[in-house]
Amino acid sequence: MDPHLKSTIRKYALQNAVKYKDKANPGAVIGKVFAENPDLKSRAKEISKEVIKIIKEINKLPFEKKEKKLQEIAPELLEKKEAKEKDIFDFLEIREGKQVVTAFPPEPSKYPHIGHAKAMIVNYELAKRHDGAFYIRFEDTNPELAENEFYKIQMDNYEWLGIKPDKIDYASDHMAEFYKYAEKIINANQAYICTCDQKTIKENRRNGVECHCRLNQSDYNLKKWHEMFKAKHGKYVLRLKGHMQSQNTTLRDPIIFRIIDAAHPRKKKKYRVWPTYDFETGIMDGIEGVTHRLRSKEFELRNELQRLIQTVAGLQETRIYEFARFNLEGVESSGRIIRDQVKKKKLIGWDDPSLTTIVALRRRGFLPEAIKEFVLSTGITKTESVLTWDDLIVHNRRHLDLKCNRHFFVEKPKEIKIENAPEQSVELKLHPESKERGTRKFKTKGKFYIAEKDFKEFKDGKLYRLMDCINFKKHKGKFVFDSKDYQNYKKHGEKIIHWLPVEKDLVKVEVLMPDKKIAKGLAEPMIKHLKEGETIQFARFGFCKLDKKEKSKLVFWYTHD
Repeated sequence: MDPHLKSTIRKYALQNAVKYKDKANPGAVIGKVFAENPDLKSRAKEISKEVIKIIKEINKLPFEKKEKKLQEIAPELLEKKEAKEKDIFDFLEIREGKQVVTAFPPEPSKYPHIGHAKAMIVNYELAKRHDGAFYIRFEDTNPELAENEFYKIQMDNYEWLGIKPDKIDYASDHMAEFYKYAEKIINANQAYICTCDQKTIKENRRNGVECHCRLNQSDYNLKKWHEMFKAKHGKYVLRLKGHMQSQNTTLRDPIIFRIIDAAHPRKKKKYRVWPTYDFETGIMDGIEGVTHRLRSKEFELRNELQRLIQTVAGLQETRIYEFARFNLEGVESSGRIIRDQVKKKKLIGWDDPSLTTIVALRRRGFLPEAIKEFVLSTGITKTESVLTWDDLIVHNRRHLDLKCNRHFFVEKPKEIKIENAPEQSVELKLHPESKERGTRKFKTKGKFYIAEKDFKEFKDGKLYRLMDCINFKKHKGKFVFDSKDYQNYKKHGEKIIHWLPVEKDLVKVEVLMPDKKIAKGLAEPMIKHLKEGETIQFARFGFCKLDKKEKSKLVFWYTHD
């Protein structure tokens, strides 16, 4: 890494430590570095490691020395008072003390992914920062899509993310109110019953042409509305009087109620006249008193229509802001496509390690606090941007690095004998920064397991080191003990590798990788005591979460490096 970049990391690490009179925060430092040079994001993994390394050095210094060093290398950061950090919600210009009610309205038809998580978290955070209320409202007024299992699945996902709603609501519980508002706008001559077939309605809307049904009077429409509840499927629909020549096609007399005879997961066959998404959303926002909604840009055209529905219904308008769609580069997020790929066995399930569904991220070992930090760091903007796994990983790694114990796992183990190696007891920390976590102990003789990829890279005459153990050289196809001294390795060494002693108590391990390949090998005996769901770091391999304990092996899912 070039000296200039190291200097940049160092100055921001010192600034952060001095500013808060505490240990520097890796996430804050990484954010400053990327803000100064966004092109460095492609090197997120390398930079994250260097940041953690430099911070470890700086955090050992007393406050006075940190302040002095910052004065020496970047006095402008010490002298200049930082402006108040801009809040991502500042653009809403919400006055202090103003009532704020936000909502997140999932449809119970799929597994939520990280894009849903962003919409939920920003609405939740907005409400909490203004001492407001946040509602989760299941938009379940299409019985052909709503499925019983997804109410529970989604709530489990949201609770894991740390979301604590002030109210959980169900649109299907408000059918009587939907009917009341439908009759209100029919009486106001703002909606009419249409008997045209679907093909004609679609064609007329595309061409901006009004149908003859639009001319019917309110008393006739009200009569037909009541008939609609017993009519055969497809005979009637209720349409809003919008603007048939509007450039916004959603305003061209949209359907707001239709007949659906499918059984509802909660209401069974109690109802058959159901509101469409736009009517239900607009009315529910008004009923619940939702003041602000933040959602992805795919709904932008519907904003004007939903506001019109609230106006004709006599309800308070909700302030809505759309932001750029959110997902990671190359990751499938379409529920329809994922469902199809699961059926065809191209994906393990909705929790496939290649996906960004919440169940997949959770199973892999991503933490809710890292997901929250990540989605908030992307801001609220209409500008599309390309986000990658590395953008998310940098946040997760910071949390895992502090909490996860270290262990040895040797992939594709190759046995070697190091001649003249002394017998010894080796004691290694479970975490490099914490003695309190405890240690793991190994008894070594002359035989070791090392990873096949390390074995293939050995060259004659070069000095190598088994991590925290011994130094050795390769000589004419043999391996020969050199010394135990780390300083000797530091001066002349080529590479440090992880290892395991050849012994009978080693554990067979399989690690499912994101590309669904399986890494197989051996790990140290101490991991037998792990509980399913625990995440650890296998040295020089990566963070892994124990998925299940089988009789003959432990199965992990790879989180990231």
